[in-house]
Amino acid sequence: MRIATVNVNGIRAAARKGMGQWMTDSAPDILLLQEVRADERIAAGLLEGYTAATWPCRIKGRAGVSIAVREGGPAAIGELRHGVAPPGAQEPDVDSGRWLEADLALADGSALTVISAYLHSGQLGTEKMDQKYAHLDLVDARMAALLQAAQQGGPQVLMAGDLNVVRSERDIKNWKPNHNRIAGVMDEEIAHLESWFSSGWVDVSRALVGPDAQGPYTWWSQRGKAFDNDAGWRIDYQVATPALASRATGLRIDRAPDYASRWSDHAPLVIEYDGA
Repeated sequence: MRIATVNVNGIRAAARKGMGQWMTDSAPDILLLQEVRADERIAAGLLEGYTAATWPCRIKGRAGVSIAVREGGPAAIGELRHGVAPPGAQEPDVDSGRWLEADLALADGSALTVISAYLHSGQLGTEKMDQKYAHLDLVDARMAALLQAAQQGGPQVLMAGDLNVVRSERDIKNWKPNHNRIAGVMDEEIAHLESWFSSGWVDVSRALVGPDAQGPYTWWSQRGKAFDNDAGWRIDYQVATPALASRATGLRIDRAPDYASRWSDHAPLVIEYDGA
């Protein structure tokens, strides 16, 4: 099964710039989208050949996540869950459209839970950074609960998306000038991700390419010559429970051949899972 995740930087703009052709060429069985910035009807209309569920942000023009499964493919969408707020609580508007879970029924009769996640980018010294850390605290608790459920016989889980945090100097071209100076490269942020991986979750990209490989990058700033110089960041992840991660056989980053060909500032992260 082929699973792709990508921050589309606005699905309408991405569709105008060539996302549809990428979908045809790449043909993912499961497609996880972030920063959709559109409602359910618009997103569904732009995901031809897929059955999609979308959770838009309550703040118009912000965030929004989708989960789409290929029609006639090996998965079907079942129950949906929105957000990481505790039961009975509603997430703040700024946190809506950032975490969508779907239980998928697979063709072999098994189940898989997938999550499209878009974590805050943050900005040091502002309210945005407080919002990022508050959301990360809730995500930590949800990740712990999901892992425990999988360990107790529940469905395997894949959480994927734009997490807006690198893990180390191997995940960003310019580590030294950014480390502990800019959001996404702060030790406090990194500690949240590392707590997941120390508890048992697997960073599938890192597991496939090896601990010493640089990148592969998935995001490049629109400014300057970042894309041309491959001055990128690895901030898009597929994070899996161990049994699912062990079935990952290969990955690719569908990086555009040149700056003008890009339909998003992110490139899709595509991973193949054997027997899934």
